[in-house]
Amino acid sequence: MLEQLRSLLVASAATCATAVTELSIFDPHQACALARADPFYWMRVILASNRGTLMELGISPIVTSGWIMQLLAGSRVIDVDQSLKEDRNLFFAAQKLFGMLITLGEAFAYVVSGMYGDPRELGIGLCSLIILQLFFAGIIAILLDELLQKGYGLGSGISLFIATNICETIVWKAFSPTTINTGKGTEFEGAIIALFHIMISRPDKYLALQEAFFRQTAPNITNLLATLFVFFIVIYFQGFQVDLSCKFHKIRGHRGIYPVRLFYTSNISIILQTALVSNLYFFSQLLYRRFKSNMLVNLLGQWQDTDFGGESVPIGGLAYYISPPADWANIMQDPLHAFCYILFVLGSCAVFSKYWIEISGSSSRDVAKMLRDRQIMFKGRRHDGSSLLNVLNQYVPIAAAFGGMCIGMLTIVADFLGAIGSGTGILLAVTIIYQHMENAQRERDQGTMLF
Repeated sequence: MLEQLRSLLVASAATCATAVTELSIFDPHQACALARADPFYWMRVILASNRGTLMELGISPIVTSGWIMQLLAGSRVIDVDQSLKEDRNLFFAAQKLFGMLITLGEAFAYVVSGMYGDPRELGIGLCSLIILQLFFAGIIAILLDELLQKGYGLGSGISLFIATNICETIVWKAFSPTTINTGKGTEFEGAIIALFHIMISRPDKYLALQEAFFRQTAPNITNLLATLFVFFIVIYFQGFQVDLSCKFHKIRGHRGIYPVRLFYTSNISIILQTALVSNLYFFSQLLYRRFKSNMLVNLLGQWQDTDFGGESVPIGGLAYYISPPADWANIMQDPLHAFCYILFVLGSCAVFSKYWIEISGSSSRDVAKMLRDRQIMFKGRRHDGSSLLNVLNQYVPIAAAFGGMCIGMLTIVADFLGAIGSGTGILLAVTIIYQHMENAQRERDQGTMLF
């Protein structure tokens, strides 16, 4: 009964997050629809946000407040004893309050910076209305995250929002009933609905099937199949791990395993890599709009607005060479671009994953200390810190670096195959869903396993 209630709460939170993501900002003068191109387009995946909706800010206030509070606690600016319940409650309460203040500040900054048009033309009333809508939507996101973190659900609200947003995008582009004019007539946006519509309406079934699989103006069946392919490949790789046999030092006969997974740092490497690239894109766009003739700005990136989607694409400079190629024709025309992109993604994911274990408390030294404190030793080894550390050093650093490269490679494959939602989005969605399933299974088996 308890598991069913928690599953219901998770489903309710996901439904609420989806609804907020799809609700457009109430705007009597349609200022949001007429606003300029979206400079945050590249960050939407990891922010779980949608342009022009109540979820415009996404999880940015929650993540920002968490990072800042953790930084203050880690640098001893604020004194927090996590072993004391009172300190923990006060720390998390301050984090939520800080998140609310950041939500209000970001909403104000969005409107004042002209994201919805010139504030002088909008007027004080409309600006205040947009700010209030963004603020209350941010409060809903904070409360949903608090609900799940308090143990009423599985995982955290942040991961749930990201996975829900990405899955919603994939389902929408597969089954969207909206129509678009592609120049060849009216077509459905959804790949599967378009397949049936084209097959029924076109007299030449072979050309119709070819159009449904390879059309360039909207999601096609090939994109959908590539998404499913990458989905199952990621799940397959999730099972790769090395099981280290271990036992309790003071309890004879009690044995277990300590798993070192290939994806040791999970999806954190691609999240950090995407955050780095997204910020570089953002500042490059801002600089290029103001200083197009500056040589250094052009070396950083050159941009061009597209006719659809409200986005800008890099066409030169560093930003261009670290962006994924648009299609296979682009790869053939500019192989240097594809080579630089592959090299950058693989290298950055490996480096981020390698250094993340050092700062997140999951390095070989940290794990060895944890096992030693629990009186756990590896089978066939002496019970001392150096023995534990030597064994872990053979697996953990390699799993972190190589696992990060594998995550990067899967992202590249997804981008090259044209998977719906981008390679980063699919990797995030699959790993988050897999973690939620593991958490549910672990809680089901709690008390029957060593770890």
